[in-house]
Parts: sequence; C-alpha cells; structure tokens
Amino acid sequence: MFNKFSPSTDVTGQTPPKSSVQRSIRAAILSQCKIGAETLEQIWPKKESLIHVKCRNHISIYTIHGEPLFFQQSDGPIYPTLRLLHKYPFILPRVGIDRGAIRFLLSGANMMCPGLTSAGGYLPPPENALPAGTPVAVFAEGKEHAVAVGITKLGTEEMRKVNKDIGVEIVTHLGDELWNQQTL
Repeated sequence: MFNKFSPSTDVTGQTPPKSSVQRSIRAAILSQCKIGAETLEQIWPKKESLIHVKCRNHISIYTIHGEPLFFQQSDGPIYPTLRLLHKYPFILPRVGIDRGAIRFLLSGANMMCPGLTSAGGYLPPPENALPAGTPVAVFAEGKEHAVAVGITKLGTEEMRKVNKDIGVEIVTHLGDELWNQQTL
C-alpha cells in the first residue's frame, strides 16, 4: 500500500475533521484495537485536534502535530502506524514469522502460511484464534519490535490446517514510505 507513496505527489489535502467525525474515529479505534480509553488518551488526547490527511487510492492518514498515528484505506479497518506500534506493542494481536521470511517481508511480500506455522513462526493458541480479516502486528523471529502490520486472509486455525497460500496480507512494513515519513 505504501511502497510507492510520496507525500509531494500522493497527498491531496489536509483537514481537521468535525468533532463528531473525530468521536466516531475514536470509537472505531477502541472497538478494533486491544486498548483501553486511558491508553488512547495517552496516544491521542481529547483536547488535541486530529488532522485527516487525504491521499490517493482512498487512503486516509490521521496525524497529530504532523506525526502519523493511524491510517485507513476506503472504509476498511483503521490500522496503527508501525511507529505507534513500536511505542504500544499490545495494540494489535500478534503473529510471528520465521527468519527465512524476513527478507521477503521487508521487500513488501505478503506472508505465506508456512512462514507463520514453522518452528520460528508464531500463531495464537487455539483458544485465542483470530478470524480472517483481523488486523495483526507481524513480529519476526529474534526481533523485539513489530516489522509489519497486516490483515489475516485466513483464520489462524485454518492457517495451521491448510499451511499454504497467503496467511497475512501486509499493509505496511519497515522501510516502506509510510515508515520513512516521520511527519506529514
């Protein structure tokens, strides 16, 4: 999504949303992410005005003081940026890839099920299984911080059973253009 993103050509406008829209964004973040209202208050204080950065391909980036915090494509889920995920790693459910998949992920490839189900990979246990369409943080074997944000294409139990095809579609990863933009 952000492999060829350039603020000078892709940003079409920046506007502060109405307070009712900001409340709906806040409610959507609270319902989609595993955070409480107090953590969201630390990330995005109620007195701070959110700026909606409109980009090509129906991408919306939400910033405070120019720092990108969340993004969304069309009416899809609202994702935290990777920089925000490094500060608050518990925001999204966690999946892990083995060492062999790291170089493919850093070039923007989607994560295949074998990279998630191998000895170095990690999927949540069956009692915490994730359904298809869940935003997740992708961690790499031996690394402390998340290396990507993605959305599951299959449920985690189905990934274990089938063990082929795309398991997680990558939305943003370390080194892409959203990661390189510290401010907008």
